[in-house]
Amino acid sequence: MDITERFINYTKFDTQSAEDSKTVPSTSKQLIFAKYLKEELESEGLEDVEMDDMGYIYATLPSNTKKKTPTIGFISHYDTALDASGANIKARIVKNYDGGDIELSSGIVSSPKKFPELLAHKGEDLIVTDGTTLLGADDKAGIAEIVQAMCYLRDHKEIEHGKIRVAFNPDEEIGMGAHHFDVEKFGCDWAYTMDGGDIGDLEYENFNAASAKVTIKGCSVHTGYAKGKMVNASRLACEFNAHIPETDIPETTEGYQGFYHLLGIESHCEQAKLSYIIRDHDRRKFEDRKDFMENIAKEMNEKYGEGTVKVDIKDQYYNMKEKIDPKMYVIDIVLKAMQESGVTPKVEPIRGGTDGAQLSFRGLPCPNIFAGGVNFHGPYEFVSIQVMNKAVDVIVKICQIAGTFND
Repeated sequence: MDITERFINYTKFDTQSAEDSKTVPSTSKQLIFAKYLKEELESEGLEDVEMDDMGYIYATLPSNTKKKTPTIGFISHYDTALDASGANIKARIVKNYDGGDIELSSGIVSSPKKFPELLAHKGEDLIVTDGTTLLGADDKAGIAEIVQAMCYLRDHKEIEHGKIRVAFNPDEEIGMGAHHFDVEKFGCDWAYTMDGGDIGDLEYENFNAASAKVTIKGCSVHTGYAKGKMVNASRLACEFNAHIPETDIPETTEGYQGFYHLLGIESHCEQAKLSYIIRDHDRRKFEDRKDFMENIAKEMNEKYGEGTVKVDIKDQYYNMKEKIDPKMYVIDIVLKAMQESGVTPKVEPIRGGTDGAQLSFRGLPCPNIFAGGVNFHGPYEFVSIQVMNKAVDVIVKICQIAGTFND
């Protein structure tokens, strides 16, 4: 099976996760795909294939060398984002893309005028959606690449490598992917998530991240008799958000700049709830941002009465850079593998996070490598077949180089 067929097969499964779910995985439909993937790994001859009750899959490609080598791993998540439908995906191939508009379906067009990233893939074969769903390259492209690379190494025994572990997990898109990942069972010296963007992306810096839930207690009184009595929680919600600087939101920031992002507001006169995420690469600035949110609540409570505004802040993950820096050989191997595969590395900070960030803080250094998808989390998502094949080449090279690491 080639990588195109493998990937398109994966996209046929609806594996969207669900933010408010209390189960693991967050949706039962993820387990349907997990079982399929487990059976595929077994049929391809990988060893120690197992899936736990939560849908975490682990497997091994055994070492084929007598040398003492590190055990390395490759990880991808199989859930898809919540931003657009993940059901009934109709993937199709645009062969030898000519650089023009792509009509996904009637009246829905993916154009380089809006998405200039398309032009970087002129002449390549692109897998696209019909404009009504996600494609799911985030991160089924990563899964397809890992499986394809393991099959290649299985069939090319002349390439010496150490023990290689692979793992696939649910619920990354809701920030829970690494929570139940069994690092000890995985048993790797280090690993890589294949969950990055376009070709050449290599990321080992990510945001420090926290969630902030703001609850505002109001007092509902008939509007005709409200003077001096009513506390309109909806209006106070607007006032709270007005404290957030317009220079510190996703729409106005880039690179290493952090932000506050208002995810949503649920409000009535009696009560309002605001949901935020807080992000910053710099740990000190990250802590300052959390303090800033607390201070808004303090100021408003002084104005409207103690207990009017409550802020519940929970850390989600931290910048993996502080865990990768002492082990930069993990990055050096990827850089060499990319160069030997004809890929120009693009080392950039992630304006987001990956499962690898959490895993790095649990003792498994785990930077992020490109999987090839572009325009994630929307119906204009696409992936280049040529880029997916390059990702396979890079994985194979990493395994080969790591196979000589302790030589």
